[in-house]
Amino acid sequence: MLSKSFFQRKNVVLVAKELLGKTLVTVTNGLITSGTIVETEAYSFRERGCHAYLNRMTERNRVMFDEGGIAYVYLCYGIHNLFNVVTNKKSNAEAVLIRSLQPKQGEELMKVRMRKTSLKRITSGPGKLTKALGIDRTHNGKNLMSSDIWIEEGIQVARKDIVTTTRVGIDYAGEDAKLPWRFYLKDNIWVSKQ
Repeated sequence: MLSKSFFQRKNVVLVAKELLGKTLVTVTNGLITSGTIVETEAYSFRERGCHAYLNRMTERNRVMFDEGGIAYVYLCYGIHNLFNVVTNKKSNAEAVLIRSLQPKQGEELMKVRMRKTSLKRITSGPGKLTKALGIDRTHNGKNLMSSDIWIEEGIQVARKDIVTTTRVGIDYAGEDAKLPWRFYLKDNIWVSKQ
């Protein structure tokens, strides 16, 4: 599994890029599900797209102010749990949203959780992947070096295979919405939006 030092670096954009190709793993009741991370977005307290803009702490974003290497899971639109990786040092609220995964292990369990018969695009979005991997708000604040959720090495990703673009769904962030802080693997069918 990745070390705390991987997550505690000061450059959230670099961490977001380097999470591509890594493997997110969950264990629920002894059953393993995992997927290769194929799409990420970086968020920093320095920009308006972040829940902790200007380092404002709320009950919802409190976990973002902890040290890097823990999970930040929040409810979006009252429906979807979204999984983020907290980065940087304590009190520097930054995180990487995991937007899409390519299923790797436990596909049958993923299909059961999603009530689907096919794997087609079952983890191709941040709300889908959390449901498929059994991630919910009980994971909020969990150490990503625990026995039930972690991130480990995966495949090597060449720089030429990374697409850099703007983040999705943050038009409210004004000029900050134009930051090129979304990264995904080129031509990967599991990416939420090409």
